[in-house]
Amino acid sequence: MDHADVQHWLDRYVEAWTTYDPTAIGELFSDDAEYRYHPADEPVVGREAIVRAWLEPEGDASTRDEPGTYDAHYEPYAVEGTRAVAVGWSHYYTDGSRTEVARIYDNCYLLEFNGDGRCGSFTEFYRKRPSADDA
Repeated sequence: MDHADVQHWLDRYVEAWTTYDPTAIGELFSDDAEYRYHPADEPVVGREAIVRAWLEPEGDASTRDEPGTYDAHYEPYAVEGTRAVAVGWSHYYTDGSRTEVARIYDNCYLLEFNGDGRCGSFTEFYRKRPSADDA
């Protein structure tokens, strides 16, 4: 994997998230992938389980992000062999018009890929960016 390969994977990740296309989600991960929403979490294990967790967070599809109310951009920070660190941001808007930002998160992902470019290990770190209202 090089920076371009990881960027391509990250772009596909954002596209899968913004469309909730189960095939696109599944194509990102290996059969036995481990996905952690937080570093200390027990991982969601396996491609099918990861797709289900994206489509039905905590078993309820109505709790997932409302389409059109978020966007994101991530870039590789470091790539070494099959491992990468990516950084970026996720913007959440008050509604689908995207005229008002509700909150911003700064993200860091620890990624490990297998030989076919699918992710076998994903760990997310994020922090809500302070807003003027937080002061």
